[in-house]
Amino acid sequence: MLNPEVTNPKTVTDSHGISGSGLKLIALITMLLDHIGAILVVSQGPYYTLRLIGRIAFPIFCFLLVEGFLHTKNLSKYALRLFLFALISEIPFDLAFYHTVFYPDSQNVFFTLFIGLLVISCNRSLNDALKNKPGILLICRAAVIAAGMGIAWYLKTDYSYTGVLAISLLNEFRNNRTIATVNACFFLFLLSPMEISAFACIPLIRAYNGKRGLSLKYVFYVFYPVHLLILYLISLWYFS
Repeated sequence: MLNPEVTNPKTVTDSHGISGSGLKLIALITMLLDHIGAILVVSQGPYYTLRLIGRIAFPIFCFLLVEGFLHTKNLSKYALRLFLFALISEIPFDLAFYHTVFYPDSQNVFFTLFIGLLVISCNRSLNDALKNKPGILLICRAAVIAAGMGIAWYLKTDYSYTGVLAISLLNEFRNNRTIATVNACFFLFLLSPMEISAFACIPLIRAYNGKRGLSLKYVFYVFYPVHLLILYLISLWYFS
């Protein structure tokens, strides 16, 4: 059952633990290893090792997306930035994974994050509009999540409908990070057995101290398309 969204939840901070930038760096490194495995490695042993390590990245990015949603001062700019980089990243994504400029059957992960952001944003608006009608609110919130999942499935985005569901669960149960992350990872695992290693992100997210850390606002946005393009160019040389 979906939890009603708590408006302006109190952020717990701690001088210890992992900052937001620390989580982001972990996600970037594990994502890079994952993509090295997917694009460059052909040996089965190293391939599966790298891909399993890489499963840690996506739920962390989803968690950071929810944190960004809760703390952004301009939601419209946040959403626009995700959408623009989804467009910018599509050609590097298609080149790296499918060796073509345009591959309609798979879209990059920025589209999934963008759709997930729209879903949790709509549900926050619904919470404000229907807070005195809990039954209708529950149905409407579930319908918004289902619609977002359907759009991701139709567009064939990376992580598809389960990615949008994972974002929604991390938002719905954000007041208990363990429950939120376990639920998100469980549904990712249903997408693919290889997602079993995504559960390794749970202690990392639990260790989040609520602090921003280093200013890495645009690092992920730029890193994603650039590293895919570099890996594609390396693959041209490596497999020539």
